[in-house]
Amino acid sequence: MVVGIAVLACNGLAGGLGAVLWVQGWISNWFWYALRAAQVTVVVQALIGFYLLARGAVAPDGLHVAYGVSPLVVTLVSELMRLGAAARQLEGVDDLEALTRNEQVSLARRVALAEIGVMTVGALLILTLALRGYQTGGP
Repeated sequence: MVVGIAVLACNGLAGGLGAVLWVQGWISNWFWYALRAAQVTVVVQALIGFYLLARGAVAPDGLHVAYGVSPLVVTLVSELMRLGAAARQLEGVDDLEALTRNEQVSLARRVALAEIGVMTVGALLILTLALRGYQTGGP
């Protein structure tokens, strides 16, 4: 239960912080710290769930297992989509060194904001799935 609450809290924090940063056009390392903490809680929760299932524990509802595994999948897919978002920002740029310092900084900001946007959506989706999993896990 503690890990489940940590998944909810950490993904809520990362998703909320990321949404504010993205909307305001700000960049902060704190988002990445919050996001990585949220991802760790997702991995720990999935490992505990797999361990319990391997020991023969029965989930209260078949959907509970799906809602437990889905955040791990969303985490992995979000990371892959983050790479794609960064690559889209770099399209048409043949030589980064040929860009002026201001153009390089502007490009780096666009890449960072695109990554924050993608990972924020992932964190909010995980929050939604975790809330739903909590609802299906009752007695």
